[in-house]
Amino acid sequence: MAATLPAMRLRNTRPMDIGSAHVVVTGGSSGIGLATARLLAARGAKLSLIARGAERLEEAAREVSAAAKGVPVAARAADVADRAALTRAIAELEAEQARPCDILIASAGLARPGHFLELSDDVFRQMIEVDYFGTLHAVCAVAPGMVERGHGSVVAVSSAAGLLGIFGYSAYGPAKFAVRGLMESVRAELAPRGVHVGVVFPPDVDTPQLAEENRWKPRETRVIGGTIKPLTAEKVAAAIVKGIERRRFTICPDTGTRALARFGSVLMPLLNREFDRRVRALQRSTTPS
Repeated sequence: MAATLPAMRLRNTRPMDIGSAHVVVTGGSSGIGLATARLLAARGAKLSLIARGAERLEEAAREVSAAAKGVPVAARAADVADRAALTRAIAELEAEQARPCDILIASAGLARPGHFLELSDDVFRQMIEVDYFGTLHAVCAVAPGMVERGHGSVVAVSSAAGLLGIFGYSAYGPAKFAVRGLMESVRAELAPRGVHVGVVFPPDVDTPQLAEENRWKPRETRVIGGTIKPLTAEKVAAAIVKGIERRRFTICPDTGTRALARFGSVLMPLLNREFDRRVRALQRSTTPS
């Protein structure tokens, strides 16, 4: 039988005191997660980092601690797709920091683009296991305590590909759409109990993950992206921190995704028409005469 939720509390709309918060970051060893950890540590927060690779994770923890003038940064290696391992890691980090998680940044994720007809079942499954279930497992580990205390912040990183279906992202996009749907539903239930819920929609971001993603990206996907310059991880991190402080649900680090999030139903037909035009032009140019 599912546990009974505590009685409804009055909604807490106070700004989050980041300086006294314990922040857990999944995917904290690189990219958006690491950039956000740096920024929050500089504000005085207690940081706990989670990622799969122990060596890179420990290096990241040392770097964040040194940049924040020796503020202790805890770390645990865990695969977010493994619910038991992730739940155990978060519990151990809360014990080590002697404080429950006040803010969760669920930024661990993978992107594996490719042509729909050529992608294996394993790729589709991996995107859901890591990007969706990895987010779900983290939220499930911290949300009950936040509800009990009547405050907290849960932020998940989705993607611009979670706002619009894009050529080449038939495995990644649905997983990020699922993250968006999860957080919309979770917000409806947790916000009245004082817990801030947010979801981030970054476009391409200059991270090691993007470099790996580009190895698999179809030419059509590159053409659709055009010459748009990737954002820095630091810019996305700044948007996340501002979103937490202002208790925003939709967190968009640039004007393009902000417009898509707000006016997607209007823009989608126009964008699809333009993207289809670019794909046809590329395919005509590469088809032997």
